[in-house]
Amino acid sequence: MPAERCTSLIDSHYVPWHAGWVGPTVLLCIYGFCSMMRPIEPFVTVFLTGTYKNLTTEQVIPVWTYSSLVLLVPVLLVTDFLRYKPVIVLQGLTYVTAFLLILVGSGVRSAQLAFFSYSIAMAADVAYFSYIYSVVPPSYYQRVTGYVRAAILLGYAAGASLAQLLVSLDGVSLYWLAFVTLISVSIALMTSFFLPMPKTGLFSNEEYSADQTKSCVDGTNSEADFSIWVKSVAAAKHVGRTFRTLTLDCKKCYSSAAVLFFCIWAATGRCGFYQVTSYVQVLWVHIQPNNFTAYNGGVDAISTLSGAAASVAVGHVSLEWSVWGELVLGGFTVLIAGALFLMDLTDNIWISYTFFFLFKTIYMPLTTICTFQIAKKLNRRRYALVFGLNSFVGTVLQSVLTAIVINTKSVQLPITSQFLIYASYFAAISLLFTVRGVYKVLHLKRPAAGENVKILITVSTGIYYCSSSSSSSSSSNQQDQKCYTWMYIKIFNQSRNT
Repeated sequence: MPAERCTSLIDSHYVPWHAGWVGPTVLLCIYGFCSMMRPIEPFVTVFLTGTYKNLTTEQVIPVWTYSSLVLLVPVLLVTDFLRYKPVIVLQGLTYVTAFLLILVGSGVRSAQLAFFSYSIAMAADVAYFSYIYSVVPPSYYQRVTGYVRAAILLGYAAGASLAQLLVSLDGVSLYWLAFVTLISVSIALMTSFFLPMPKTGLFSNEEYSADQTKSCVDGTNSEADFSIWVKSVAAAKHVGRTFRTLTLDCKKCYSSAAVLFFCIWAATGRCGFYQVTSYVQVLWVHIQPNNFTAYNGGVDAISTLSGAAASVAVGHVSLEWSVWGELVLGGFTVLIAGALFLMDLTDNIWISYTFFFLFKTIYMPLTTICTFQIAKKLNRRRYALVFGLNSFVGTVLQSVLTAIVINTKSVQLPITSQFLIYASYFAAISLLFTVRGVYKVLHLKRPAAGENVKILITVSTGIYYCSSSSSSSSSSNQQDQKCYTWMYIKIFNQSRNT
């Protein structure tokens, strides 16, 4: 009886597994759409550096980059321990805090605190992308992954489109865009409270819940003792187990050269993408200053929808990605580098818009290729780990790039020179993956020496042959011996008959 009572105390806090996949997926999609529908973002640079706030990008944007670097790994570990939902709620809360400070705050400190809150929300993205795998059966993984990714892309496109319409047609103040953004992320926060709580994390699998239930059965002295003992013992065991699992999984994940190179592109591409999108509005202000009716929102919306369509299309391309994937990454990264070079050279805002559209449209399907190639080679537990580590490495690179290009006082590079560096960065990535891709294609398409050698013996009535492999395994040797024995018997019998 006490054991049943204790078990009910644990289970009463969670929605059972058989509650279905539709409900959690719909709620998470609503959360993703509302949290990404942020109309102020295409004009946030103008809002901060213009007459509204009178700040500079060097004062506020690096805070987001460096804070993300510090917060990403702790958030990754805490996310699994708390089983995702609390971290998603925290993400919604920090989004509300960030945009509330942007709307009503004033001064450098307020803006820096807003970007610090925003960095917490960005670090918590790992919870959004991992949560659904812990509450949905594996047979639905591919379907729900498409839904939750489509929700955030549609949300971002909707926010950018709304911003462009309000600014271009009605001449709405940017304060109203910030206000609409605050309402949208507040709806996302309220939605997060209704998400069902997973019973286990992806790293701990079923073990953590089992330990809790076992501790509950043993700790029957009193409710107070039970609560303290269960929490302390289970937490200590879970933390130790998580670190051991992380260490082993890291070795297994990155020991594969195929996974390693796709992870390298995912991390380096993330660094370059966020660096470009963070400062492209500064470039547009430089090209066309004091243009309040700029089409930043429209370009963001169209390029996001185009990138989403390209991501869906690449999922239906029939190609031997394990052979050609790295060469494809290298070839299309050349186009990204070329687009950034031309954005740096042009003085025409429409040409700059066009090449930014090309940049974003190409980047999204490339990162989709990396995602599904990594996921194909890993189980669901390690996917969450690799996603978090790739994000961390990308943030480290972005911090280094920011420190060199933006925050070095002795250099003081203009925005055009910064984009020249970003273009060179993608050109270096392209060179690495093109060389690697060519080598891999040539190596895999060329047959190994000594492979599939045919031994021919001619007798008066025909030709007998065996295939000999270069493999030295015992099973291969046994097959060769059987083949040779059969051949000798046939030749001997044929000789007797003649």
